[in-house]
Amino acid sequence: MKNPILRFAAMVCAVSCLGQTGPAQKSALTGFPFTNESLTYTVDWPSGLSLGEGHMSAVSSPSGWKFELTVDAGIPGFSVKDTYRGTAGTDLCSGTFSKDMSHGSRKTHENVTIDRATATATRHSNYGGDTGGTSKVTVPDCVHDALTYLYYARRELGQGRVPPPQQIVFGNTYSISLEYAGAETLTVNDKRYTTDKVTCRVKGPASEVQFEAYFDRDPARTPVAIRVPLPVGKFSLELVR
Repeated sequence: MKNPILRFAAMVCAVSCLGQTGPAQKSALTGFPFTNESLTYTVDWPSGLSLGEGHMSAVSSPSGWKFELTVDAGIPGFSVKDTYRGTAGTDLCSGTFSKDMSHGSRKTHENVTIDRATATATRHSNYGGDTGGTSKVTVPDCVHDALTYLYYARRELGQGRVPPPQQIVFGNTYSISLEYAGAETLTVNDKRYTTDKVTCRVKGPASEVQFEAYFDRDPARTPVAIRVPLPVGKFSLELVR
């Protein structure tokens, strides 16, 4: 899993639809955007062997949201330890994004600050101790970093809207598009789910990936599984809770 956008898309470009709650339903709604959220996933080899874990969280505040994704996985002789963080206002327009990636001996750290007044995203990079410098890119007025986009898309789909193709920020800018692919029943970690399947496409300056995401039909449409095709087979993330 050497391509960072491929791996990141696999982890975080899972997009869900919020269920509709009728007037007679009185039970409390949990999960984003109703409450803070914390989810745990296994990272699985095509054979089903677990390679590690992933964790996603969303924490609200009066000014907006803080999102985080961590991945701790690997095979003998090669480990992957990544942390991604994003902040956004109540409108889910991104403010900051950071990524700390450790892939074997290679380490990368980047911070991105988004200035809506000037429609720019400023990236500060550091690669294995060598300063990568600072770069700027023009972005739309309300752009989403790759992590915040997950939660933005959940909100949009919950209101009956499929987000249109758009740019997201992951250091550089990438194009993302979503397509609803129908209902599918899955068994994940010994639990059976009726899910909605979404096909995600992500394209960058030098890479392109298509993968599948599956979402429970609970009120928060919790991401249940993500499957990414690679030359050696399909890697997957599967919900533990």
